[in-house]
Amino acid sequence: MTQYKYQGRAGRGQPVQGLIEAATQDAVAAQLVGRGITPIKIEEVSVGASYLRRLNDLIGSNKIRSVDLVMFCRQMYTITKAGIPLTRGIRGLAASIRHEYLQEVLGDIADRLEAGSGLSAAMRHHPKAFNQLFVSMISVGESSGKLDEVFRQISFYIERDEETRKRIKAAMRYPSFVLAAIAIAIAVINILVIPEFANLFESFGAELPIVTRILIGFSDLFVNHGLIILFIVFGAIGGVVYYLKTEKGALAWGKNKMRLPVVGGLIMRASMARYARSFSLMLGAGVPITQALGLCSEAIDNPYLEKKILGIREGIERGDSLLRTHLQADMFTPLVLQMVAVGEESGQVENLLVEVAEFYEREVDYDLKTLTDRIEPILIVFMSGFVLILALGIFLPMWSLYDVQTSK
Repeated sequence: MTQYKYQGRAGRGQPVQGLIEAATQDAVAAQLVGRGITPIKIEEVSVGASYLRRLNDLIGSNKIRSVDLVMFCRQMYTITKAGIPLTRGIRGLAASIRHEYLQEVLGDIADRLEAGSGLSAAMRHHPKAFNQLFVSMISVGESSGKLDEVFRQISFYIERDEETRKRIKAAMRYPSFVLAAIAIAIAVINILVIPEFANLFESFGAELPIVTRILIGFSDLFVNHGLIILFIVFGAIGGVVYYLKTEKGALAWGKNKMRLPVVGGLIMRASMARYARSFSLMLGAGVPITQALGLCSEAIDNPYLEKKILGIREGIERGDSLLRTHLQADMFTPLVLQMVAVGEESGQVENLLVEVAEFYEREVDYDLKTLTDRIEPILIVFMSGFVLILALGIFLPMWSLYDVQTSK
């Protein structure tokens, strides 16, 4: 099958374009006419462009970002709220966006809708674009007749989640820059500075302090066996990454990263906020509680917590109460447990979980604002220790040599 790029006009004259795999140009034209598109231009995609597209797929350049999904959900909310037919609305969106892969996905969804498929069933064929949580929410919206409200809720959830991720990255930017600068400084000092001082001290033949000998030994090791050290470091990093990808390693890291100093509490509160937000979203949309817990386990992005949430679902399936299963999970804070207990008694679990999510999201915002202030003292102590060892290693022998010269 050859890939063709087309340009055409939809039923109301709006321009559309995209890619189609077919045997001939006539077959492409027939497919377009079947979709209600009048073809204007059809041309075969060159081999180079095809390979470039595959390369973009491989490196992730065509990945659908969170901001793309947010804009899609907002536009779909407007379309469904206004009562515009889904097929026409989705084709209009496909014609107006520039994201090539998303454009193809929307075109395929529109084709499936015209063939009689439901929206959630059509989206389920594109797991790279729409995850299971997204598809399940759309399915609930279809069955309940509240598709517009579901799109609004999904856009808010994705936007809030992405905002938290961006804030965490922004808060870690300064420490990462400082650590990178320290690593570069250590490499330059060991390669260029310490060897010169070592030659100078050797010419005097004096006995060197233990700190200086350690610095010179480390520098010799760095200069003479640098490639071996790099090989060991990269090998260790590769081994750790491989271990974390295993089930046992992922569970261990998911559990222990919430106990890390400084950032462990932040990770825990962010996880609680995400769980409460996604669980309330599911329950508010009318998803059965066991299915909602299964979807929340996928959305939590922590294998350890995912296993705990699946344990809660198993307890619910056995007939246990929501509070009892949450207590047995031994992972929730007293605030979450209290809200679950009150919500279960009053039948307002989803509303109280929204309050829990908002509380923890405010806590996460505060933690992110003060994260740099908490990390700065650690960086200062680390840098001070590095400078102190370097100064003692260089200046102690120089003072000893000066004393020897003055005594003569």
